[in-house]
Amino acid sequence: QQAVNDLLEAELTAFLGYDPYARAGWNTGNSRNGAYFRKVDTQFGEIEIQVPRNRNGMFHQHTLPDY
Repeated sequence: QQAVNDLLEAELTAFLGYDPYARAGWNTGNSRNGAYFRKVDTQFGEIEIQVPRNRNGMFHQHTLPDY
């Protein structure tokens, strides 16, 4: 579960082009905007992940399949 959450956060970082709390991201018009929770069934059981989102709503993760 933690590995998937870290992977999604890294994917958002690559999309935005700067790390969390980095000065490069200030006043860019597009920043991190929290996350929403989602439950995913895996071969190891159900896990709850946090899918991060950005201010403009343009980030779409490619790690997990859609609902």
